[in-house]
Amino acid sequence: MNQPTESTAAGPSGGFLAEVKDAVTTRAALLVLGVLALQLAFITSYIGAFHHPKPHDIPIAVAAPLAPVAQQSAQRLDALPGDPLAPRTVKDEAAARVRIENRDVDAALIIDPSGTIDRLLVASGAGASLSQAVEEIVGLAEQSQGRTVRIVDVAPAAAGDGRGLSAFYLVVGWCVGGYLCAAILAISAGARPANSARAVIRLGALLAYAIVAGLLGTVIAGPVLGALPGSVMALWGLGTLVVFAVGAITLALQGLAGVVGIGLAILLVVVFGNPSAGGAYPYPLLPPFWSAIGPALPPGAGTYAARSLAYFSGNGAGGPMLVLAGWAVLGAAVTLACAIFRKGRPGAAVGSGLPDDAPAVPRFAGEGTDAR
Repeated sequence: MNQPTESTAAGPSGGFLAEVKDAVTTRAALLVLGVLALQLAFITSYIGAFHHPKPHDIPIAVAAPLAPVAQQSAQRLDALPGDPLAPRTVKDEAAARVRIENRDVDAALIIDPSGTIDRLLVASGAGASLSQAVEEIVGLAEQSQGRTVRIVDVAPAAAGDGRGLSAFYLVVGWCVGGYLCAAILAISAGARPANSARAVIRLGALLAYAIVAGLLGTVIAGPVLGALPGSVMALWGLGTLVVFAVGAITLALQGLAGVVGIGLAILLVVVFGNPSAGGAYPYPLLPPFWSAIGPALPPGAGTYAARSLAYFSGNGAGGPMLVLAGWAVLGAAVTLACAIFRKGRPGAAVGSGLPDDAPAVPRFAGEGTDAR
């Protein structure tokens, strides 16, 4: 009777450590460490930006029938401890309203020398937390002078726009769609395109996706939910630009760093971009670092432009849209340049287990001979 023999189908045995080394490659371990670093950066950035909002240099107009009265009030507000306000005098209330609508200031104090009640013009459409901060600061300053203020919201948030956050959430959704679309292109056909033609195809697919995503996001936020007023066409154009810009950045970073580029895109857009976007707390309430980088990143530029289109007749949206266009052009240019530089060497698809510089695994017979 034959003796049973030990099966070797599972491969050579080298102990538990050998199994660990075989199951978890050095590359996988490094990627996991990268995810940990990204997670900690996410926690640090969000808590760092939001844990202690403090108003600083909020632009506010001051108007009164007599110029000396307006000047004196502005000087008093400018001398408040901590510099929460950056007051500037204007001719009259009409001029103050124009400044608010143009997004040159966030509020305006209209002095009435004949009485003890002044009016404070705010714009909650630019963010409820910002208008509330101004109300509190000016209210206390007026109270110290034996005066009171009556609040007038000249650009109120829509009934369905709780605390003026809908623009921020809409832009965040567009940003998520942009980098996920670019990441899926990497998953399906290699992190790096094989040549310039493939890069153009990816950018074209991204543009088509951006057009659809921009429209559907606008329709949901506007006509369906009634969260954002304003022109559907204008918001659609903004959404298309946001999605394409973020997607192009992600494609560019993948072209430069392979699979790691997806993590770099998340670092730029999510870790740095979202906390500094001025969503929950507009720029004057954020710490200096976050308020400085916010306008230059896609989430911040998109949020500011969306609020401008929804509540301020598009005033102030030009600069942020130029920022988004700059990211879109830069991302597309780097994507094409990386494809040309690689000269027909496609990167391995995400999840293939191959290094980024390894050729893509053919999915069909004969595919490996085609470097298109």
